Amino acid sequence: QVVLVESGGGAVQAGGSLRLSCAASLRTFSRYAMGWFRQAPGKERECVAAISRSGSSTLYLDSVKGRFTISRDNAKNTVYLQMNSLKPEDTAVYYCAARPDYSGDYYYTQRYDYNYWGQGTQVTVSS
Repeated sequence: QVVLVESGGGAVQAGGSLRLSCAASLRTFSRYAMGWFRQAPGKERECVAAISRSGSSTLYLDSVKGRFTISRDNAKNTVYLQMNSLKPEDTAVYYCAARPDYSGDYYYTQRYDYNYWGQGTQVTVSS
């Protein structure tokens, strides 16, 4: 059974930083593309950042470019999302997601691309 566990969420003031972590119970973590999604109340879940299985390719939502950084440590089965210069509109539940990518080294940005999801961690940014 695949389990993804997010941590690092919390409440911060605008301009602050948080670092989210997602630990994966995957024997072959390095063969999985990973993504961070978020969902605010009343809104669709959207991909904030995605990373290929090697970490060589990444993609960001336009509104977070230059503020968020996705990275991964395949030796620790963990993917990270460093969030700087946080804004109130970043408030949401943040989810990590995983999908196997045995033949390529791509990132994926659609919900239906991913097979496994974490339980989510709340990020609240106050003005």
